Amino acid sequence: MTAVTPTAPAEAVAADGSGEVALRLETPSTFAMYNADEGAGASNSDFVVPVAVEASDGGPARDVRVVVDASGLAGVARAVKGGYGNCTGDGPVFTCVYGDLQNGDGESNAPFTLHGVDGVEPGASGTVTYTASADNAASVTGTTRMTVGGPTLHGPGAHAGVSGLRPGKPGTVTPGFANNSRFPAAQGVALQVDAEGLALATRYSNCSYPGPLPASAWCVFPTKAAAGAAYRTSAPLVYTALPGKLTGSLVYTWSASPQKPADHTVRGTGAPLTLVGTADNGFASGDGTLGVTTTVQADYRPVTATVRGRVGDTVKVRLGVRDLGPGRLLGDESPGRFEVVPPEGTTVTSIPYTFEDGGGTWACDRPETPGGVFVCEIGGDRFMEARHEGDTTTLDFHVRIDRRVPGARGTIRTYNPYDRTPGNDVAAIPLEASPALPYRPLRQPGTWVAVGSGVLAVVVAAVYRRRRAAGG
Repeated sequence: MTAVTPTAPAEAVAADGSGEVALRLETPSTFAMYNADEGAGASNSDFVVPVAVEASDGGPARDVRVVVDASGLAGVARAVKGGYGNCTGDGPVFTCVYGDLQNGDGESNAPFTLHGVDGVEPGASGTVTYTASADNAASVTGTTRMTVGGPTLHGPGAHAGVSGLRPGKPGTVTPGFANNSRFPAAQGVALQVDAEGLALATRYSNCSYPGPLPASAWCVFPTKAAAGAAYRTSAPLVYTALPGKLTGSLVYTWSASPQKPADHTVRGTGAPLTLVGTADNGFASGDGTLGVTTTVQADYRPVTATVRGRVGDTVKVRLGVRDLGPGRLLGDESPGRFEVVPPEGTTVTSIPYTFEDGGGTWACDRPETPGGVFVCEIGGDRFMEARHEGDTTTLDFHVRIDRRVPGARGTIRTYNPYDRTPGNDVAAIPLEASPALPYRPLRQPGTWVAVGSGVLAVVVAAVYRRRRAAGG
């Protein structure tokens, strides 16, 4: 876990209305580079140098650049050129070009990538210095103390998933970790918990939260986790599913370099959470994860229509799905699909779709054999323009009527993994075909010519008879 400690920004202040341009650095005072047990295999490119322009009427800061000196990291880390294509230098000094920055705006850059060094102990540190300057602003300087953290603490990976959790009903998970390194956690241990679709109960006094109904928590423990030992929390974390959520997830990570997030300002009011020893049952992952499925459903109903026209016609039939909720399929949840079997006596000639500046002929996967199923995955790019969460998603099927088949009916079936009302998932696609016209000028020109020739013969004969009558 990369940790930073914020500091008061170094700045050259320009009061609004002064006409002066002033820069401000927004860099951390401390930064955890890597864990000692990672050694030379560690790599970290998360350190950035944000530069802002103080709001004033002085206009933009011109040609902003930052010079970063990483020579203070000798022996504890190795810095190589990073940045987003606009930093130069092979180390330990790097220069990053930020360009012109608008007044009141800012920009960030990552001047280097840090690599670990073998044999370094936890707590080893060095200082990085940097200077931001512009053609029309005074230079500002800053420093960051960079430390080697450690040891790496491993979680259990995935916990057994939870199914059928009713919103508002509490669920629990007990986090655990192992210190698989040769270093003890001399600074204690921190637990970071982040949830989505779930709310954590604020109950432990050594945990901090970002609000009264939080989706995250930060807990600190004084326990100096011994090398080769495994631990779990003395009590579980309690969570509830939020209203209307189909699924939820919880992820937690452990760190031996505790740094409290600035936005976690609400302390728990219950007894403190502690750590107790436990068996190491496969603690080898970087985190612990929990997946939750709730009792909330997203009920789908087919949108269907009748294939109506004459034999030989190609007609548009709008088919799709109506999302009746109450839950909403968002994020990584599969939005499902609908499947279409056209009526006997018809052929689907295309299912056009649009996507960004283009599109295509087939929005759905076609069957390999005639009479098979068209599978329409509404979560793919081909349905991007047509999809409406919580509403109706449809496309026009272009269907050719080949012949009359009395009583022919196709089917449309909807599916998503959170639809728990199967009784309305299937609907019919009726066929109402009329006989073809006696002639079709566009599709059967030969018939048109034959009929036209007969009409012409009748007209010529009538003219001839009139002329004979006049002459007689």
